[in-house]
Amino acid sequence: MNDDKQTLGDAPVEDQYHEVMNTIAFALDKVLNGEDAMANKIERKTGFVLLVFPYGDKSGRCNYISNGADRSDVVKLMKEQIKAFEAVKE
Repeated sequence: MNDDKQTLGDAPVEDQYHEVMNTIAFALDKVLNGEDAMANKIERKTGFVLLVFPYGDKSGRCNYISNGADRSDVVKLMKEQIKAFEAVKE
């Protein structure tokens, strides 16, 4: 993660969220993976995905950032998580 626009998905992170999402991602990666996690991806033991969206927005726009997780792993994670959410009876 750096100051460049993130381009995973259908569009870059929206400007209103870009700086704060990067700040959160750097801080979370540091907490989960240690002080040098951002400099050395090999040492990471915990991956994460941050999704940010406005309430009430009907366009479906969701901003996404991770700490370097492989896209195919994230797709698998999301599919499995959706199954788990759907299995819970409300």
